[in-house]
Amino acid sequence: MTSKDAEVPMHRVAVASFAGTTIEFYDFFIYGTAAALVFAPVFFPALGTAAGTVAAFATFGVAFFFRPVGSILFGHFGDRLGRKRTLVATLLLMGLSTFAIGLLPSAETIGVLAPVVLVVLRALQGLAVGGEWAGAALLTTEYAPAHKRGLYSMFPQLGPGIALALSSVTFLVTTLAMSPEAFREWGWRLPFLISILLVAVGLYIRLKVDETPVFRQVESRNEQVRLPFVTALRHQWREVLLTGGTLTMIFAFFYIGSVYLTSYASSAPGHGVLGLSRPTVLVGGLIGALVFAGTCVLSALWSDRHGRRRVILVGNVLAVVAGPLAFAIMQPGNAVSFVAGMVLLMVVVGIPYGPAAAYLPEIFAARYRYTGAGMGYNLAGILGGAVPLIVAPPLTAAFGGIGVGVYLAALGLLSVLCVLALPETKDEVLDGTVPASAPV
Repeated sequence: MTSKDAEVPMHRVAVASFAGTTIEFYDFFIYGTAAALVFAPVFFPALGTAAGTVAAFATFGVAFFFRPVGSILFGHFGDRLGRKRTLVATLLLMGLSTFAIGLLPSAETIGVLAPVVLVVLRALQGLAVGGEWAGAALLTTEYAPAHKRGLYSMFPQLGPGIALALSSVTFLVTTLAMSPEAFREWGWRLPFLISILLVAVGLYIRLKVDETPVFRQVESRNEQVRLPFVTALRHQWREVLLTGGTLTMIFAFFYIGSVYLTSYASSAPGHGVLGLSRPTVLVGGLIGALVFAGTCVLSALWSDRHGRRRVILVGNVLAVVAGPLAFAIMQPGNAVSFVAGMVLLMVVVGIPYGPAAAYLPEIFAARYRYTGAGMGYNLAGILGGAVPLIVAPPLTAAFGGIGVGVYLAALGLLSVLCVLALPETKDEVLDGTVPASAPV
């Protein structure tokens, strides 16, 4: 580490990674909450309640298909121009897209153009968040001391949990402060519009951090590759697929818990199965988000002692049992059983998610690390984020909630098999050389 690297306090790097990730995922999650609560009547009124809800969830899933594109696009610039500048770009793109959704007229006002523009803006959100996670993970792991890499890499992992909590609180306040009619007409827009203030704060913090020492080493040796996407697939295509499979369970449990359960537990006609009030559902989401964040902290710390692979494997194994069990626990349909089921899902997802920001960067070579880690992570987003949200409503209609639980268990088994095929990486050196786990 050079004297210049030593001048950058790790707490500043951690805050920059945490703040940016929290803001980007807050923007991403408020869309999911709005999709579950109001997007069906606002943007898809002609489809009716049930079909409109499916369409709203489908627009949420659009972002997952654009996330791998974002990982390739921003990964290219992150591996060639640097982590810091790329992260500033992803934050701006996400912030402006989210603000625009808050201003978008309803289908009642501009007709079919409303859902079309909504899908375009959601795709831009997908591009932004697809480029965000890998860069935020690299920002901490490439600065952190080797023996504390798990500790510092937990900061970008805290972003989704805190963002989900902020999203739940924001919608809870707007729900309690106005009538259902006012919330549907304009209240849901407030979380989207307010987010622009958070983006300004995030940009200020990120601009205060220097480029990572590992990228500067790659740059000083003139080792940037011309096409990081092609190079990553040529040398580590197997790792891209396996890391995607390893993290599939994380996405499935998290988005079923944070997005689908908002609709599943609702009392809205044509929406919910459990029949709970909107404030109860949002409070349950808030509790689940905080439990998820706390679990991420513990598991990231454990990974410095016991290894990334082992901790992730424990979470994936537990998922095979926890999926059906969580939906069985929720069957009584009261607030306590709903929160208990939600907490179980979030504990299980937090165990492997905590070490993931250290594990993926340790697997890929520095010259295409941004791209490789981003592709693996966002491949999991399609398999575990988009697909489950599309199949969950028909599974519930055919088999009840237990059908979704069994589906989650199957994805947990897939993730178990994939992580078993990957190496341990805790002791890898991230100095810009090729990891021992990476073929040349």
